[in-house]
Amino acid sequence: MKPVLPFWRYSLQLVLLGAVHALCFAPEPLPGVTLPYVQVAALACFAAYVFNARSAKQAALAGFLFGLGQFTVGLYWIYISLHLYGGLPSPMAAGAVLLLAAAEALFATAAAALTRWMCGDSRGTAYGKQLLTAAIWASCWAGAEWLRGTLFTGFPWLNAGYAHADGPLSGWAPIVGVYGLAWLAAYIAGAIALLTRARGTEAEAPAATAVAVGIVLAVAGMALGQITWSQPAGAPLLARLVQGNIPQSEKFDPQLMQKGLDTYAQLAALPPKQTGSDPKLIILPETVMPMFQDSYSEQLWRQWLAIAQERNATIIMGIPLHTQQGNADRYTNSAIAFNAQTPVEQLRTGTLPMHYDKHHLVPFGEFVPPGFRWFVDAMEIPLGDFNRGAPRQRAFALDGQFIAPNICYEDVFGEEIIQAVPDSPTHGPGATILVNLSNLGWFGDSWALRQHLQISRMRAMETARPMLRATNTGMTAAIDPDGTVRAVLPAHTIGVLDVEVQGTRGLTPYVRWGNAPILALLVLFLLVGLYPFRRGQRPAQ
Repeated sequence: MKPVLPFWRYSLQLVLLGAVHALCFAPEPLPGVTLPYVQVAALACFAAYVFNARSAKQAALAGFLFGLGQFTVGLYWIYISLHLYGGLPSPMAAGAVLLLAAAEALFATAAAALTRWMCGDSRGTAYGKQLLTAAIWASCWAGAEWLRGTLFTGFPWLNAGYAHADGPLSGWAPIVGVYGLAWLAAYIAGAIALLTRARGTEAEAPAATAVAVGIVLAVAGMALGQITWSQPAGAPLLARLVQGNIPQSEKFDPQLMQKGLDTYAQLAALPPKQTGSDPKLIILPETVMPMFQDSYSEQLWRQWLAIAQERNATIIMGIPLHTQQGNADRYTNSAIAFNAQTPVEQLRTGTLPMHYDKHHLVPFGEFVPPGFRWFVDAMEIPLGDFNRGAPRQRAFALDGQFIAPNICYEDVFGEEIIQAVPDSPTHGPGATILVNLSNLGWFGDSWALRQHLQISRMRAMETARPMLRATNTGMTAAIDPDGTVRAVLPAHTIGVLDVEVQGTRGLTPYVRWGNAPILALLVLFLLVGLYPFRRGQRPAQ
C-alpha cells in the first residue's frame, strides 16, 4: 500500500514515532502517562506501518526510520561524553551518535523486513493467520533485540522489555526475562495493529481474537506478579550507599583528584543519622579511586582502613587494579572489599581475597575494538584498555550474605548477571545481594541515569534479588527483589543513603533457564513463518 502522504512526511512520522518510543525508557513521564502503555501504543503504530508496507523493502525503510528516531533520541547523551569529556569536536561527536543510531536501527530494519516477507500482506480472514502474524512479528522483533544485545559484544540499551519494569507484563520478568517481555509487548502491539487494520472487514473477528490472547497474557502477568520467587536469607544488613557527585571534569584532573577522594572519605566516615547504628557495609561507586591502587601511598590506604575501623564496616569500592599475572602486567576495572583487619600490603598490591574484575567491558571506554585505535586516540578519555575478568567470580561474604558486584554497564546483560546467583561447586555460594557500582558522570544530567536505574530494576526482578546501586552522580538507590525502588538519592547531589537490605535465596525460572525458552519460542515461530500461509503460494513481496 503506497503511503498517502508525501515521502518526507511519511519519513518524518516514522522518525517521530521512534522518538516517542525512546521516551518510554525512563525520562520522568507526564502526570497520568504510564510508560508501558505508551511503549505498546508506539510499537503498535510502527507495526501498522510494517503490515501496510507494499513490500519487504518498504517495511525495511520503515524499520530504519523508526529505529533512527528511537536511538538518536534515546542515546543522545553519548554526545555529552564524546564532546564535553572526550574532547571530540561537536560535528564529529554528533556524527558518531548518528552513526551509532543508524547501526542500531539496522536491527529494527531487519525485524520489519523479515515480518513483511514472512507474513505477506497479512489480510487473511483465518483465525490462525492473524494469531500467527502477531506471533511472527513479535518473534522478529524480540529476535532482533536479542541479536542487538549479543553481536559485537552487544548493546541492548533501550530494549523494549525495559519499558515494562512496571505494568501488567512485569510479572513475567522472573520467568522470561527482558527479551521475553519484549516478545510479549511486541505481540500485543502487533495484535492491536492487525485489529485496527481489519476493522470493518471479515478479518476483524480473527484479529480481535489475537488481541484477546494479548489481554490474557497481560492478565496472566498481573497474576504472576503476586508470586514470591525468593525467601529471606540470613539477617538483614545495614548498608550505606555513597554518592559524591564529583564532576567528571574534576575526577581525573591531577590538581583536583585529591578533593574528590576527600569527599568520598568524609561521606563514608559520617556517623549514622537515621538508623542510629553503624552500617555493616559501605559501598562506593565505580573508580572512586581513579588511579591504579599501586599509585597511592600507604598512608592513604591506612586512612581508609581507619574509616573501616571507626565505622566497624566492610568497604566496597570501585578502583582500577594493576596486578601481576606471572610475568605479565594485568589491568582491570575492579571492585574490592576490605575491613579494618585487611593488611595494607594487600590493598597496595591489589591481591585482596575479595575482589571482582569487570568482565563485560565497554568498547572504546574500556577496550579498543580492532581498527578503531585512531578513534580512541582522538578522544581524551582515560582508562581505555583493560583485561577482562572471568564470567563467574566468587561473591563477597559478609555476615551470612553473599554479595555479587557488577560494574556500570554490566548490569544491562541479564544473561550474565544471573550467572552469579546459583550456588557453584567452584565459586561457592550464589549471590543473596546484587551490587552495582557506576559512574555515569560522563553523561551529565541526562536520561542515561534514569535509564540505567530502570535496567537495574529489571535485573532485580529477573533474579528476585535486592540490588544496591552506588553511583557517582546518580541514580544511587536500593531496589527490592520485586523491582520496587525503596529508596533513592536525587541525582547530582552529595549524600549517603543508609538502608537496610534483606538478602534472598531461591531461583527464578529465568535464573534457571536464562534466555533459552524465549529463544526457542521465537525460533519456532520463525520456522513456521518460513512457509507460506496458503499451500503453494508465496507471500506477496
